[in-house]
Amino acid sequence: MYMDENGPMTVTLTLDDGQELECEVLTTLDAGGRKYIALFPMEGPDSEAGQVYLYRLIEHGDAEPDLENITEDSEFELASEAFNAWAQEQDFADIDLDELD
Repeated sequence: MYMDENGPMTVTLTLDDGQELECEVLTTLDAGGRKYIALFPMEGPDSEAGQVYLYRLIEHGDAEPDLENITEDSEFELASEAFNAWAQEQDFADIDLDELD
């Protein structure tokens, strides 16, 4: 993870085809005794569609954390519910989406 002192915390994902995709960290979540991270792609079709990526977050103290795919439907549902609850608590009405570019 990388945090620019003038911008958001970001994560660079390496996709299955080898391409890299920079994502903004929206939040980290606790659900079912595990940690999750919600990422928003900063460009591309998923960004334009408002797609959010959810991953299991494995922290290693001061070392760089690992991200793991969520493969079980029940676990993904749990992480999605936690993200949706977080999103409902946010006051997105005050955000000017044009300023996010």
